[in-house]
Amino acid sequence: MKVAGSQLSFTDSVNHMADRAFLALNIDEGVANAIKTCSATIQVNFPVEIDGKVEVFTGWRSVHSTHRLPAKGGIRYATIVDQDEVEALAALMTYKCAIVDVPFGGSKGGLLIDPSKYSRGDMKKITRRFAGELVRKGFLSPATNVPAPDMGTGEREMAWIADTYKHLHPEDINYLGCVTGKPVAHGGIRGRTEATGRGVVYVMREFFRHADCVSQAGMSGSLEGKKVVIQGLGNVGYHAAKLLQEEDGCVVIGVIERDGALVNAEGLNIQQIRDYIVEHKTIKGYADAQFLANGKSALELDCDILIPAAMEAQINANNADVIKARLIVEAANGPVTFDADEMLRNRGVVILPDAYVNAGGVTVSYFEWVRNLAHIRFGRMERRYDEMRGFHMLQAIQSMTEQLIPEWIQKELVQGADELDLVRSGLDDTMRLAFQQIKEVLDTREGVNDYRTAAYVVAIEKISRSYSDIGVY
Repeated sequence: MKVAGSQLSFTDSVNHMADRAFLALNIDEGVANAIKTCSATIQVNFPVEIDGKVEVFTGWRSVHSTHRLPAKGGIRYATIVDQDEVEALAALMTYKCAIVDVPFGGSKGGLLIDPSKYSRGDMKKITRRFAGELVRKGFLSPATNVPAPDMGTGEREMAWIADTYKHLHPEDINYLGCVTGKPVAHGGIRGRTEATGRGVVYVMREFFRHADCVSQAGMSGSLEGKKVVIQGLGNVGYHAAKLLQEEDGCVVIGVIERDGALVNAEGLNIQQIRDYIVEHKTIKGYADAQFLANGKSALELDCDILIPAAMEAQINANNADVIKARLIVEAANGPVTFDADEMLRNRGVVILPDAYVNAGGVTVSYFEWVRNLAHIRFGRMERRYDEMRGFHMLQAIQSMTEQLIPEWIQKELVQGADELDLVRSGLDDTMRLAFQQIKEVLDTREGVNDYRTAAYVVAIEKISRSYSDIGVY
């Protein structure tokens, strides 16, 4: 699949970006090719009877690397899915997991389908059949290959897949670990739905803790008051934009969707727009904003931060020169093509890369997978013990000082962390530490001049070390 505004395929674009890191690391060409090469890809074609008529569906599952097991990556349902896209996304997953120290290999899947054209019952039949094909061919298992939600899929599809695997392998007590992103009542974990969007915000908060990074992007101060344009108000974009607006004081001046864009220089209300989309299935007619029929033109708005959170190749050689944002935060996979990345870097635009920025989803998927294998929710054994310790500390302080501690401080000291608190804490810590590793490479490694190359250097060093340790070369 050729990406817009480029002669490169999506896979080639990812590989070219990785090549900068291989060059900076002076890694042997053969080793580099071994790391870049996709390990295995399967294409399945299967019939399903829909309304008395048999339809044949085509799907793919690609495993890029098994240097760690299981291989991890989402399954997307879309009309643009093809083998090249799946393999490119699988490669990104390998690098992504390494960047944030999640011990998974990279994988990805896709089904060529328009979910909006099928009923819930039809989608259940199609999903179960697709899952069965993957299980029987060894591309779905809690030990070797673990999917998650992606574009066009969500909790319900993951629940159907898990149940299909359970029926095919009733002896596997870890069957819930065969997918992540499940409903909480069926083995999921609180905080997974919001994880990718929240991770994007944690990345931005860490970036703005470093004055030198902010200055490099031509800005100063904190996130408060920064003008933001976001493309895509789906799961990732919605949670990122909502948090940035409500907790960090950002002014979201533009929201880009499939059917156009909404613009308001004074700021948009993200929750109101989301509610409007849910009710009307469109942004057209929303009252408190200017509507632009050509939604992509809003990518060119004068803003501090641009967050592409929709599809790949949205910023390409055709529009890179007119992008005015000082900082681009890639919440989607591959939203900036290799050609556009070169053009933007030459202009001094700072880009925080997708392989790091949107790793919040796989990070919390890792937490969910561990929880499924442990068969116990996080915090169950220690929460009340921690509360009692806090209570005793509070009593000791009040006894020694003979002063009553304010109620809000008492609450903070005594309250034990529940699972959601622990998930968010772990996600925040993961994104912070990964940024610090990337920044250290950027600051100290000769020949590394941008965050994307630095992130790939972090990933490739870990992958290369793993290959070396097990004797692959």
